[in-house]
Amino acid sequence: MNKSRSGSQVMLGLIGMIRPLITVMLVAIFMGCIGNLMAIFITVLGGMGIGNVLGIDRTMSLTTIFVLAIICAVLRGILRYAEQASNHYIAFKLLASIRHQIFSALRKLAPAKLDGKEKGNLISIITSDIELLEVFYAHTISPIAIAVLTSIVMVIFIGRYHWLLGAIALFFYIIVGAVIPIINSKAGQKYGQKYRKLYGNLNTTVLDNLYGLDEILQYGKENDRKEKMDKFTDELEEVNDKLKQQEGRQRVSTDIVILLAGVVMLLASAALVPAGETIICTIAMMSSFGPTGALSALSNNLNQTLASGNRVLNLLEEEPVVAEVESNVSVPKGELKLSDVTFGYPNAEKNILENFSLQIEENTIHGILGESGCGKSTILKLLMRFYETKEGQVLFGNQNVNEIDTKQLRKQIAYVTQETFLFEDTIENNIKIAKADATREEVIEAAKKASLHEFILSLPLGYDTKLAELGDSVSGGERQRIGIARAFLHDAPIILLDEPTSNIDSLNEGIILKTLLEEKENKTIILVSHRKSTMSIADKVSRM
Repeated sequence: MNKSRSGSQVMLGLIGMIRPLITVMLVAIFMGCIGNLMAIFITVLGGMGIGNVLGIDRTMSLTTIFVLAIICAVLRGILRYAEQASNHYIAFKLLASIRHQIFSALRKLAPAKLDGKEKGNLISIITSDIELLEVFYAHTISPIAIAVLTSIVMVIFIGRYHWLLGAIALFFYIIVGAVIPIINSKAGQKYGQKYRKLYGNLNTTVLDNLYGLDEILQYGKENDRKEKMDKFTDELEEVNDKLKQQEGRQRVSTDIVILLAGVVMLLASAALVPAGETIICTIAMMSSFGPTGALSALSNNLNQTLASGNRVLNLLEEEPVVAEVESNVSVPKGELKLSDVTFGYPNAEKNILENFSLQIEENTIHGILGESGCGKSTILKLLMRFYETKEGQVLFGNQNVNEIDTKQLRKQIAYVTQETFLFEDTIENNIKIAKADATREEVIEAAKKASLHEFILSLPLGYDTKLAELGDSVSGGERQRIGIARAFLHDAPIILLDEPTSNIDSLNEGIILKTLLEEKENKTIILVSHRKSTMSIADKVSRM
């Protein structure tokens, strides 16, 4: 999903996530309002003091004014700290919650919907985009409410002296706190969205360069890759300059309006109220733009923040290719069957399977042999229900896979893909991905079945050896055997093996195939390969 929302739609979507912390938000708004009024009235009290000294306004003594100013100053400091602490508590709690929601969304989208996603863009959303939402939750929501409430109080305060003065104050508060931010936000919205998109593209390019560094050096493509990065960097700089120019225009316009407000208030109050009240009204007007001025300045950063919010909301609202099934139906015993299945990948021009049927007997080893691209791996993905068929059925026993509880289905299947992903962790923990509570003895037994135990013992730290990022410290064959060890540790009644020995030498292949042959008594094993030697243990081989 790549939906483009208006700024107000993004804000409403993000505000909807605050519900669990609404009480803390209301407390922050209350303290912020009182704190800002304290700051304003410090200046107003100063104006009263000037009037007292000049003899034009002696409604309060200098001592009273001085004591009240000190009280306002102390309260301002305390309330400002409490407001900021509350806002940041809300922000960081929500950022943690949003990250949990993002990973939950990614789990639902995987693997089908993530195949076409740029990993750099996903990383950008999970890290920098979510981090930018701190600006919204800590420095946007409560400041808007504070600005509105504080402005209402000040309109009433100034309007006490003359209704027209209150109307003048209201007019300028609306200009500074609403009109300028809205105009600025609309003018910079497209630049904010473009900046976040370019930033994600740059992340993707950097990741590609790091992962493909060997190939880049081998084929002398350093300059080409550098030029691509320079292109994104230049475009980012250009967009950033536009955002800075927009920020400059906003600041100038805000300062001009505030200055004009002071002049208008001075002239109007001089004509409508006595001199002492003129001083108070003018000072109150000039000193009360803190909350509304903050909104005006906020619109500069808000363009990028709302663009980030739009990307986060898009990911959270992304619909998976296949929705998880929650039911009481578990995986029944019996044969596996694909009946008249027609299937094509999303956005593919033609189907990879057409009216395809396959029957796999229970507790047997069934081989699927064929050239690359003929749909062998697709069969396994359909059995795992990573995708749904366009036509036909995938059956476990006589139960349609679309009716089986998805979590139960995955628990009953051990699936070894062509590419085994290894985490930057110990070998033992990498194998225990299949069973987190497995004992060391169970891990060793699984490693022996995968012909991996001797290799692990040859390492200085054995099973406690930590693998490098992406498993770069082991060979392709060792990586593949770790994946097979996971399948043995999972000990599921159904094992799906996609090219399980493609990177393994003939000796280790023989050991693994022998183990699989021993395991078939209580398991249904499906072997997908283009190597005939792998099919030597199969009870039946289907050719595609």
